[in-house]
Amino acid sequence: MTPAVLSVRNLSVSVDGPRGPDTIVDRVSFDLKRGEILGLVGESGSGKSMTCRALIRLLPGARLAISGGEVLLDGRDIAALDEPAMRAVRGGSIGMIFQNPSSHLDPVMSVGRQIAESIRFHQSVGRGEARRKAVDVLRQVGIPDPARRFDAYPHEFSGGMRQRAMIAVALACDPDILIADEPTTALDVTVQAQILRLLIDLRDRRGVSIVLVTHDLGVVSQLCDSVAVMYGGRIVERGPKREVIQRARHPYTAGLIACQPGEGRPGEAVRTIPGQPPRVDAMPSGCRFHPRCEHGDALCSTTQPDLVAHEPGHMLACHHPVGERAPAGETAT
Repeated sequence: MTPAVLSVRNLSVSVDGPRGPDTIVDRVSFDLKRGEILGLVGESGSGKSMTCRALIRLLPGARLAISGGEVLLDGRDIAALDEPAMRAVRGGSIGMIFQNPSSHLDPVMSVGRQIAESIRFHQSVGRGEARRKAVDVLRQVGIPDPARRFDAYPHEFSGGMRQRAMIAVALACDPDILIADEPTTALDVTVQAQILRLLIDLRDRRGVSIVLVTHDLGVVSQLCDSVAVMYGGRIVERGPKREVIQRARHPYTAGLIACQPGEGRPGEAVRTIPGQPPRVDAMPSGCRFHPRCEHGDALCSTTQPDLVAHEPGHMLACHHPVGERAPAGETAT
């Protein structure tokens, strides 16, 4: 069995609210094997991006804090590191591709220099060697004429080229893990396909492991080896891609799949999941999905289901999985 390069155990994030801390990422656990692409899926607000930022301790606000759990990188708990040691992990062992490169590339520093500065920080090489390595990374991510584009600024790149530059920054120091937070957002379909092919190529050439944050199950089906579905800050279903997509057992996962264009009959309106995701300060009791679930009953409204093995390798947090009937006498809420 391929060993896990990253093991996340009961990771929780809380935010200070007017009535005390609210848990927005709740006991998230998963393993990422070497060379694996894991898709982290869910609606906006489900906790995907916050989970990924917690992995590298870059939470976007002073009111946010990691409130529990472990993040084991090759067996070492990086959640317990001091900040200087954590800075060596960011970029060195784990690189992050942010959702909006325009917000994360310095507009007054050339793209090549941003890559070279990261290389110099993590590898302690001279300016000439850092420039040579940065040009090579730009070439690997498909930037044309990389020696010349080294001196170009982010505003001189197209949207797709800025995303490639963001990937180059994340790859600069040859990390073991890439976290890709919605890397194809706001790109046209052709450029999206190019970026996804680039990620697969990087995995195949470098052996890098990837956590891919997305709401697009079509992307998951093309790119990922495994999938974890998040709702209300919790993982509700996790397993091999084919198993989860073809045999979804959680009602939320099944609802996401049914909402994909092309799943219904010709002429039918695209299906939706009724209701709205819960607010951070108003999480429902019990299963967080039960107010929107057609299978919800009294047990669901009072008792939060644990994420347990439903079948070998297929984890599920649901009292009444799809295909199994609720106990006689129970009524939906």
